[in-house]
Amino acid sequence: MSTKLTLTVDKSVIKEAKKYAKTNGRSLSNIVEEYLKSLTDLKEEKDEFEISPLVESLWGSVKPVGDENYKSILTDELSKKYLK
Repeated sequence: MSTKLTLTVDKSVIKEAKKYAKTNGRSLSNIVEEYLKSLTDLKEEKDEFEISPLVESLWGSVKPVGDENYKSILTDELSKKYLK
């Protein structure tokens, strides 16, 4: 069921938002509705997520790797193991 909502927004923002909606073949109402849904979905996900005591106790015990990404580290380690 849809309900009407009145918002006060700067004219220039509305103008740009309407252009964006038209370009993407959507209504401005649809864009606002989807945005509001995404906000409430994120909040629900955060509320459902709980860190276990074990993970909490391990927090900070591992140092970040730095600028290297895991793929390069994995490649290096596999090379050391299998290309001796």
